[in-house]
Amino acid sequence: MEPIAVVGLAGRLPGAATIEAFWRNQRDGVESVTRFTPQQLADAGWPADMVAHPDYVPAAAVIEDADHFDAEFFGYSREQAEISDPQQRIFAETVWHALEDTGHDPSRFDGAVGVYAGQFANKYLPLNLLANAKFRGSLAAFSARPYNDKDFLATRAAYLCDLRGPAMTVQSACSTSLVAIHLACQALLGHECDMALAGGVALPVPLIGGYPVVAGGIFARDGHCRPFDASSSGTVPGYGVTVVALRRLSDALADNDHIRALILGSALNNDGSAKFGFNAPNGQAQAEVIATAHAVAGVPSESIGYIEAHGTGTPLGDPIELAGLTKAFNTKERGYCAIGSAKANIGHLDAAAGAAGFARAVLALEHQEIPPSINYDAPNPALLLERTPFYVPTTARPWPRGTTPRRAGVSAFAVGGTNAHVVLQEAPAPLAAEPPARDHQLLVLSARTAKALTDAANNLADRLEQDDLDLADVAYTLQVGRRAFPHRRHLVCRDRTEAITALRALAHPGTEDTTANPDARQVVFMFPGSASHRPDAAARIHRSEPAFAQEVDRCAELARPLLGHDPRALLLPSTWEGPQQRHDDPRGTAAAAFILQWSLAQLWQSWGVSPAAMIGEGDGEYVAACLAGVIDLADAIDVTITAAELRSRAGAGTLLDAHASEFAAKMARHALKPPQVPYISAATGTWTSPQEAVDPAHWARHLRQPSRTADGLRELAGEPGRILLEMGPGSTLTDTAARQHTAKQPAAVASLPPADGNRSDHAALLHAVGTLWQSTVHIDWEALRGTSRPRRVSLPGYPFQRSRYWIGPDSGSYEPLGLEEESWTSSS
Repeated sequence: MEPIAVVGLAGRLPGAATIEAFWRNQRDGVESVTRFTPQQLADAGWPADMVAHPDYVPAAAVIEDADHFDAEFFGYSREQAEISDPQQRIFAETVWHALEDTGHDPSRFDGAVGVYAGQFANKYLPLNLLANAKFRGSLAAFSARPYNDKDFLATRAAYLCDLRGPAMTVQSACSTSLVAIHLACQALLGHECDMALAGGVALPVPLIGGYPVVAGGIFARDGHCRPFDASSSGTVPGYGVTVVALRRLSDALADNDHIRALILGSALNNDGSAKFGFNAPNGQAQAEVIATAHAVAGVPSESIGYIEAHGTGTPLGDPIELAGLTKAFNTKERGYCAIGSAKANIGHLDAAAGAAGFARAVLALEHQEIPPSINYDAPNPALLLERTPFYVPTTARPWPRGTTPRRAGVSAFAVGGTNAHVVLQEAPAPLAAEPPARDHQLLVLSARTAKALTDAANNLADRLEQDDLDLADVAYTLQVGRRAFPHRRHLVCRDRTEAITALRALAHPGTEDTTANPDARQVVFMFPGSASHRPDAAARIHRSEPAFAQEVDRCAELARPLLGHDPRALLLPSTWEGPQQRHDDPRGTAAAAFILQWSLAQLWQSWGVSPAAMIGEGDGEYVAACLAGVIDLADAIDVTITAAELRSRAGAGTLLDAHASEFAAKMARHALKPPQVPYISAATGTWTSPQEAVDPAHWARHLRQPSRTADGLRELAGEPGRILLEMGPGSTLTDTAARQHTAKQPAAVASLPPADGNRSDHAALLHAVGTLWQSTVHIDWEALRGTSRPRRVSLPGYPFQRSRYWIGPDSGSYEPLGLEEESWTSSS
C-alpha cells in the first residue's frame, strides 16, 4: 500500500502546552504528574473524608487551564461556551493547531479533510450542568446535548474548522485514538478524503483530582507509573488531547509538506472471549494484531528499533503485553529493540492515550533519538526480558540508522478487547533546498485581535531563535498555511536575525493598530510616465522575477526596430551586455519607462492583483490605455515613442498644431477600442469615456494640454475602499496623493523605492505586496513564489485568547463517586 505521511501534530498534554514541549519533556525524562494538596482538592469539590482516606492517592497528570476557551475565535456566545463539554472545546482548538502545523489553510486546500476522533466519557453534563438548578431551569438545558454528546465530537470540529471530508466519532475505550488513526489511514487509501485528522481527548471532571486504589484496579498505589519495572503497581490518570494530520505520501511530496514520519501499515482486532474476563487482556490477540500490522507494512520485525507500548505499568498487563510482542516479532535476536511508554511521564490518557504514544514515536523518529523510560530501575521478573528482543532504555540516546530506515511500532489495547498497532518509518530525506531567488522575504501575520497578533509575533520570534529554519520556508508557510484575519502586519526581512528583531519590535506595546479595512479591495494602478525613469530601477527584479523579465524582453523586441537600438540598454544598463546608449535619448527613455511600467503591471497581475481602475501621468496614460484594451501592446509602444519624438521636436514650448495633427493621424491608424477597465485621463482629470478613448482628437489634446493628474487623484478619493499602487520607480504619484490630505484619500503604495531610498527594489516590491495584503487585497501566494520550491515548516499555532467558561454544580448538590464505585476501574 502507499505509505501515509504524518504531516501535522498538535496537542496539549500534561506539563506541555505544545508538541515541542511534550518532546522536550519526553527526551529529558520529565514526569508530569501533579500531587495535590488537601486544600486544592477541597476547592475542586472533593469531600474531605475521601481525600483523607488512606487508599486515596492525590495525584494525576493534568493540563493547565482546561476550563478556558477562545470562544470569540470560534464564534461562540458565552452561553454556548459555558454549556460545552470542555473536551469538545480543547479538541476543536487542537484540530485548528494540527491543521496549521501542516502548513495548509483548509479554506484553500484542494481536497476534502476528514476527522476521526474519540473522547473520554462526558462528566461535565451530569456532574456540573445537571447538578446546577439554574441551568436545569433554563432554555439552555434543552440545547446542551450537541455540545456534550460524544457523537458530535468529530462533526463539531469539522463544523468549526469548515472541513468537508468524513467526520466520524470513534470509541473503543483506551485504544480509541489509535483506532482513529488506523481508520483515517484507510479513508486516505480509499480516497474518501485527501487529508485526515485523527486523535482523542480526555478531560475528567473535576479538572483536578486523585484516585482511590482498589483491589484489582489499574491505578498505582504510589502515584507513579512504572512500565515494565519490578516495583510497578499500575498507572496514573492523565488528561490531555493529541491530534495528528495525515496525507497520502505522494500528495505530501507534491506539496513539499513537512513530513514527520510515515505510516507503513496498521491493523485492528479484538480479543473475543478467550480471556479471564471482559476487562482482561489477551496476549494471543495482541500478538496477532502486531504480526498483521508487520505483514501489512511489509517489514521484518528485525528492522524495528523502538516500540511505544501500551505500557500501563500493571504487574499483570505488562508481562502479557511483552509476551505478545515477543511472539509477534518471532525472532531469535535479543535486546535490540527499545521499548517504552509515554504513560510513565504523562499518565494514562484513556481515549487520547494511543495518539499521545503515537506522537512520542513520531517525534523519536523525527529527532532520531530514543527517549528514556522513566521510573524504571529493574525489570519485572515476569517479563523474562532477557529472553526477548527488547530492552528498556533509561537515558535518552541517539538512534543510529542501520541497513534499513529507522522504524517504530505503536500499540494501544483496550478494555473490551479492541487492539490496534501501527508501524512507523522515518520520513524520506527532503529534497535539497534551493537557494532563494529573492534576497528578502515577506512574512505575514494576522489574528482576530491585536493581543493575539502581538502574541503571534513573539511566539514566532521565539521559534526562530530556537530553530535554524530557512526564512524562505517560514515566509511561504505563513503565506499559504495560515488563515488571514482582520488584524494584520507584514515584515520584509533579509535573514532570521533581522526577522527576530522586526518581530520583537512588532510585539512591542504601543504598536499602531493594524485592523484591516475589509472594504479596501479595489486596487488602482498608477503609471507615472517617462518623467520618473531611472536606469536600473528594477535590475534585481529583472534577474529574479521571470514573469517581469519575460514582459521586458517581449516589449524590447517590439521597440527595438522602432528605436534602432535595444531599450534594455537604457532600462538595465548594469546588466546589459550589448552596445550602450545615451541616456538623454527621449525616445529611448520613453520606451524604457513604458516597458518598466507595463512589465510591473503584468507582474502584479500574475500575483493575482488586477486593477479596478487606473490613472496615468503624461505618457504613463498610454500604459493605462494599453492595459485597458484601448490599444494593443505594439501600437502602444509605437505611440509612446512617437509622442516622445514630437515633444522633443517641439522643445520646451507648447506642442505645435502641426505636431498635434501628426499625432492624431498616427492614432487614427490604430484600431482604438473602448476601455475594458476604467481609467482617468490626465488631460481631463476624470474618467475616460468610451467615445474619448476611440477619438484621435482626444489623444491629440492629451498631448497638448497641461496635466490634471491631481484632479484625477481627487476623483479616485471619492470612492471608498481603494488603494493606489504606483507602477514605476520612486513615488511620484504616491507622494502627490499623500499631499492632498483629504479625509477620503485612499492609501497609496509605491512598487519601487526612490533613488535615495534605503530599501532595495526587491524589498520595496515585497513591502508593497505586504501592504496590499494588509489592506485585505487578495494575493496569489503560489504565483508569488514563482519557480522556487519552498517547504512547509512547523511554526507556532494560533495564540488563542482564552477565558474561563464554566458552570459548576450547586453547593451541596455535587456528590463525587465513592471509593467503592467500579467506575474508577473503567480504564485499562
